[in-house]
Amino acid sequence: MTAPASAGLPRVVIVGRPNVGKSSLFNRVVGERRAIVEDEPGTTRDRVEADVEWLDRRFRLVDTGGFETSTENVYAPAIVGQIRTAIENADLVLFCIDARDGMTASDYDIAEVVRRANRPTLVLATKADNERRELAGMAEAATLGMGEVMPLSAMHDVNVGVMLDEVVARLPETLAIEESDRVRISIVGRPNVGKSALLNAIVGEERVIVSNVAGTTRDAIDTEVDTPAGKFVLIDTAGVRRPGQLGKGIERHSVMRTDTAIERSDVAVLVIDGSEGVTAQDTHIAGRAMKAQKGLIIAVNKIDLWDDPEARREWADRQMRGRMQFVPWAMVTFISALQSKGLEKLLELAVEVREARRRRISTGELNAVLTKAMRKHAPPVVHGKRLKLLYATQAGIDPPTFILFVNDPAIVHFSYRRFLERALREAYDFEGTAIKLVFRGRTEDNSRS
Repeated sequence: MTAPASAGLPRVVIVGRPNVGKSSLFNRVVGERRAIVEDEPGTTRDRVEADVEWLDRRFRLVDTGGFETSTENVYAPAIVGQIRTAIENADLVLFCIDARDGMTASDYDIAEVVRRANRPTLVLATKADNERRELAGMAEAATLGMGEVMPLSAMHDVNVGVMLDEVVARLPETLAIEESDRVRISIVGRPNVGKSALLNAIVGEERVIVSNVAGTTRDAIDTEVDTPAGKFVLIDTAGVRRPGQLGKGIERHSVMRTDTAIERSDVAVLVIDGSEGVTAQDTHIAGRAMKAQKGLIIAVNKIDLWDDPEARREWADRQMRGRMQFVPWAMVTFISALQSKGLEKLLELAVEVREARRRRISTGELNAVLTKAMRKHAPPVVHGKRLKLLYATQAGIDPPTFILFVNDPAIVHFSYRRFLERALREAYDFEGTAIKLVFRGRTEDNSRS
């Protein structure tokens, strides 16, 4: 029997068959729409995790996919494997049963898995939003012989607080854990380019389901991993399709999750299929990372398929210079997730990018670099006026943000803005990260960027 993963925060795992309200409960407790909720069975496929604090106790809440053994669902075996692993590593299992629909064969199958894992379990009769449903759900669930059954409704916030009281009462005592300063990496890209395979290669376990069916991952998944290159949080995301190809419901939620994942990260790793080259959708996703002003690493994957590596690398370099020229500061590296090649280099680059995002420049040095650049290449005359720099200062990090006080922000030409940005990048090595220049007038309170 695998030992519970209590070396860190206690783990509370939500399990149940599809569409019994697991993700709704997860979202209610976490306080945000972290897991996808749709009125469609099987929406959650991978484990989704979040740290929760209740009554001064912290624990990690884990949402899992719907347990089913249907031969019609191509993902079912992988999902069941994920759930078994989650249960074996749990300190407490929240076993959800639908009070509206009553017990099914799948419920009894899950109960058997939980019993064999020998984990502390709290049985929940979900969707119990009236007394009749509460009584019916509790009566049926009691036949499992797994202890007291608690009725609740996540949607209407019925008994959720009572459940949390019971959860923390059952958790093992843990020492306070000092949170480490991890580099947060979002793994983004088109469907089926190898994002989940990359995460699994780094982690070294089947943490996220890998499939050759496009769109397997639909939630954003956080995974903490310690490597020789450093400590990281990896955020796997759904594949982003073209806006015109987005369907209603789940697909649109997935795009929103990808944007959220990018926002939560320090560095976006854009995975590109090295056998296909850069597509319009790849450039679209790079634009999302640029708009969010994050770090960006382009990981050209599947180099194991190259028949002439040297020639193909030159071809890929030309594509980067041509089609990714709007993000010339992005770092590029070549990997094979399948063969675990180039992963250490990728993580080392992510550390470098995060360091660049936190770099601070003294006001004196900043003004000296910008003044020298403007003397070397004088700004153009716009509307009869020439731009003059009064002084500059760094206002923040993540991304590095610089405020330039000038005689007239309205005459800053976009090409001259790029010139000044290049001067800063060359002087202070901001490769891999977006930087932000804000131009202000002498007496301006509001910035123009």
